Parts: sequence; C-alpha cells; structure tokens
Amino acid sequence: MQTNPNQNPAQTPDSGEEVKKDFKGLFASVRKFLSELLEIRTNTDAAATKESIIADIPFKGHTSWILICSIFIASIGLNANSTAVVIGAMLISPLMGPILGMGLSLAINDIDTLRRSLKNFAVMVVLSVFTAFLFFYLFPLRDESSELLARTKPDIRDVLIAFFGGLALVIARAKKGTIASVIFGVAIATALMPPLCTVGFGLAINKFEYAWGAMYLFTINTIFIGLATFLVVKFLRFPMVRYANSKRRRFIARVASVIGIAVMIPAGITFYNVFQESLFKKQAQVFLKETIEVYQFNGAGRYVDNLTKIEFREGKEPLIELVCMGDELIPDNVINTWRTQKNKYSRLVDTEFRVLQGGRDDSQEKFNYVSELYERNKAELLSKDQQIELLEQTIAELSKTAGKQIPVDAIGAEIKANYQNVEGIGFAYQVSTNFKKMDTIPIMEVRWKKETRRKDKKTDTEKLQKWLKLRLKDSTLRVREAL
Repeated sequence: MQTNPNQNPAQTPDSGEEVKKDFKGLFASVRKFLSELLEIRTNTDAAATKESIIADIPFKGHTSWILICSIFIASIGLNANSTAVVIGAMLISPLMGPILGMGLSLAINDIDTLRRSLKNFAVMVVLSVFTAFLFFYLFPLRDESSELLARTKPDIRDVLIAFFGGLALVIARAKKGTIASVIFGVAIATALMPPLCTVGFGLAINKFEYAWGAMYLFTINTIFIGLATFLVVKFLRFPMVRYANSKRRRFIARVASVIGIAVMIPAGITFYNVFQESLFKKQAQVFLKETIEVYQFNGAGRYVDNLTKIEFREGKEPLIELVCMGDELIPDNVINTWRTQKNKYSRLVDTEFRVLQGGRDDSQEKFNYVSELYERNKAELLSKDQQIELLEQTIAELSKTAGKQIPVDAIGAEIKANYQNVEGIGFAYQVSTNFKKMDTIPIMEVRWKKETRRKDKKTDTEKLQKWLKLRLKDSTLRVREAL
C-alpha cells in the first residue's frame, strides 16, 4: 500500500485512534479521581451513626437542664446584642437531636423512632419558647436589638444554610470517627436556638409579627435539616427497619412515605416562596439604583435610603415605598416616569409604588411611618432630651453667674478713694451646701495695711459691706479680711 506524500502524518487514521484512546484514558482518570475524592459510602458506619442519632433523641434529666440554660444564655445574648454569647448558647443547645431523628426515621421506615422524635421535639420547642417568654417578660431591659430583629425575616439564604448545614452534619455523623468540628460549626450556622428565643421575646412584648417571623425561620431550619438528613441516609443506603409482620411492614413504609412527602411539599413551597421574594427584592434594588438613587435634588431635598421599605407580601400586592426628606418635592411627572420604568421589571409590574416626601405625601402612611419611627428611636430621643436639658441647666447657671459678675476695676478704684487703710481686694463666688441645698455666695476679700488697727478694720468692714450690697444690689454679698 502506497502512502500519499502530501498527507500530514498527524491526520492518519492510526493517529486519530490514538487521540481517542488518550481522551478516554484521561476521562477515566478524572472520573476515578473524582469518585475517590467524593465517595463517602465506603467510610460510612451506618450502625454506629443510627445508634448515635437515636441516643441524642431523648429529652429528660441532664438534657432538659442543658436546654433551659442554653435558652437563658441565648436570651441574654440577644438582649445584650452580643453575638459571642449567642454563639455559645447555640453550641450547647441539644435541639438538633430530635430533628436528625425525624429525618433518619423517615428514611429507614422506623415509626417508633419517628414517634419519639416528634414527642421530644415538641416538648423541646414548647419549653424553649416558654423559658424565653418568662425571661423577656420578667427582665426589665427588653430592647429590640439587631440580633433579635435579624431572626424575624428569613430569606433564601436561611433556606440554603439550613439545607447545606444539615447535609454537612449528617455526613459528618455518618463518617467513621465523627468530625466534632463540623457538628459545632453546623450548630452555629443553622442557629436553631435564637429564633425560639425571639418567639418568646415577641410574645412577651405583644409583637406577634416578631414571634411569627422567628417561628417561620425556625420551621425553615427544622424542615431543611430534616430533609437533608433524609436524603443523605437514603443516598448512603442505610438498612431499612424490618418488621416480622409483612402487613405492618407495608403499612409502616406507606406511613413513612406519606410523612416524607408531606414534609417535602411544604419544604419545596417554602423554598419557592423565599426564592421568589429574593428575586423580587433584587429587581427592586436594581430599580431604585436606576431611578431615585441617580435623581439630582436642586435644593434641600434628600433621599433616605435606609428608611425605604421593600416588602414582598403574601396574598397582597408587593410594596416599594421611598422616603425623601426636606422641603424640595420630586415633581409628579418624574414620579410617574418611575412608575412606568417599574413596569419594565417582570416582578415589579403589580407592585404598589409610593413616594413619601417633605411637605406632602400621597397617602396616610406618612403619619403612621413617623409614629413608628418615633417609637423605634424613643430611647435615643429620651437620651438626647436629657442631654439638652442638662445643657440648658448649664447655660442657665453660667448666665446666672455671668449676671453676678461685678466690675472689679471700677469697684476697686472707688474703694481705694474712700478707704485709705485698704491695700488690695479680691472677689470670688463660694459654693457651700448643707447636703440638702446648695448656695453660691459672693465674697469680697479685703487686704488691710499692716498698721491698721483692729477696731478700724471692723468698722470699715461693716461700712464696706453695707455699701457694696447697695452698690451691687446683692444682699447675699459678704466682706471679710484676706488671710
């Protein structure tokens, strides 16, 4: 067989087969590497994992007291706005045990473990909320700290944290030789304890929207940690619980499947709703950046971005409410243009758009907003009022003292002309108190010449005091000899 001299050797059929073989070899190597890197079944101890999770489910004795202490610590940390204290409470909280038990029991059709998990979980939640309620109801300081308010409005990030935290926790528990640092990290990241404390706080101060938002966050964490546990246990192929009675086995399997589906449906709905809210807020932020944030005020107007309200309301129209301060009003044609621009965003079409500004607004909401703002900053306002009152008192005292100042040069010249025995004078205010009342007394000190007789000093002192009281119109003034 003759070879074409013009043919490139790299393009021969044999070379093409070699390239394919090399590519297949590379692909197989990468696949093997990734399989070894990510494979977790071979190093899983299913029996020990199941035993350890079931051992953490019971709630009595030491566990109950640990929960109560952790609730108190978390409540104090949230009240004091201390992140470090809240983290400490999350580390010692035993709430994770029943949640893992629920996910495990659903995955392996263990109805008895599921029953115990649900019972202990309910007791833990009720005791936690009741303990937090008592603390905030009886404790005199109940400030709405940022740590508390952060647990009242869950978003898509909380869903993802709970799900991936649950995955990490179950994978760590399943490994031969449990990774303790992962367990501690998940306890901090998923934050089961602070939302329950916030529920108690909301009930204690009669702000049920706080309690509802915090309970919603806790429910999200619980559902997605349980869902992650269910999926990991299924993936690792933990052995199913076997029952001697075949009818009972089928019944238990159906019950577990129904409960599993019942849990996953609200989990999916929750994820969808929170994801939609996240997309809405993202488009709202983009809309604000392209409109109000680039608007140029000519006078005393100002856009207050940290007071702007963006709300994704279930069952109602979403809301975007801008707040502008100052005397300058944004023209109606500009606001109408913004309303038109808003409709260009798919998730903002049905959104209610309001602009609250200086001298007027287009709804009654401004009055409600100002009232809410006052209540929110009442403590700061009281503090400022006290500072103003103190400054006013200080100014009054200074004004009073300034009014009592005497013309020392003129008085000195007159005393020198009329009293030959006086060598010099001094003037000051003396503050005295009997521990019930404080007085400020003007004192004139006289330095007499050495040759002045005691009798003359006494006579001239009495005459000088009478004259100064009349001259300065101050009956409290006193004259005494300088020491």
